[in-house]
Amino acid sequence: MSFSVTTWNINSVRLRMPIVEQFIARHQPDILCLQEIKCQEPEFPLAPLKALGYEHIIIHGQKGYHGVAIASRVPLSEDHRQNYCNVGDARHISAIFERGSRRIRLHNFYVPAGGDEPDRTINPKFGHKLDFLEEMKVLKADMPGVSSILVGDLNIAPLEHDVWSHKQLLKIVSHTPVETDGMKEVIAKGGWLDLMRQHTPEPEKIYTWWSYRAKDWEAANKGRRLDHIWSSPELGPFLDKIEVLKEARGWNQPSDHVPVTATFKF
Repeated sequence: MSFSVTTWNINSVRLRMPIVEQFIARHQPDILCLQEIKCQEPEFPLAPLKALGYEHIIIHGQKGYHGVAIASRVPLSEDHRQNYCNVGDARHISAIFERGSRRIRLHNFYVPAGGDEPDRTINPKFGHKLDFLEEMKVLKADMPGVSSILVGDLNIAPLEHDVWSHKQLLKIVSHTPVETDGMKEVIAKGGWLDLMRQHTPEPEKIYTWWSYRAKDWEAANKGRRLDHIWSSPELGPFLDKIEVLKEARGWNQPSDHVPVTATFKF
């Protein structure tokens, strides 16, 4: 039994619905997790997704900023939204789906980007990001009777080969030691498995994001792995493949992130 889940920071779902439909037509994941949808729940484009077979959709949105959604071909239950840092941002949503006899809790995250200056004393956005990470450290992968998958734009490239230049980015937000150490602690304390690196170990590079600022993003290829798929350890042996759809960065009106899909065989 094959099953797939995709994570994609879409950077405004209403603006980029044509490329969402394009992606679905070609790849047809069982579950699609979107981040940075930038709309409230009533504004979310339900109709085109339902027309493509995604009958089960849960949304945690807010006006103009952030927002996450899960669109699924299989039923979802126990919808939950965690208010990280108690600021009311729509940055997390989770639900349970079933595959055979297995129950799986799926988390979808949009971690704060953290601004440009990696110093919380002068940049509150960076402090917010670190506080968000701290709260994530209590999130456990192993739950009684339930497996776990965590996906999303986590806005951190934790490993040396998750960025185009480890040395040049050590003082750049998303790859500073305080962030990368924090993410590694989230993984260790929660008992998570980094499925992308299980499938493609270092030193091979993995990028999921290329800046809009590059004149020719493909030629420069200065990417970072900001999008992630983790699971509880017992799901690791069932991972069949991970696909990072780099070509989507070159589609019409693209997001600066590309879809990442994990396929399992149970």
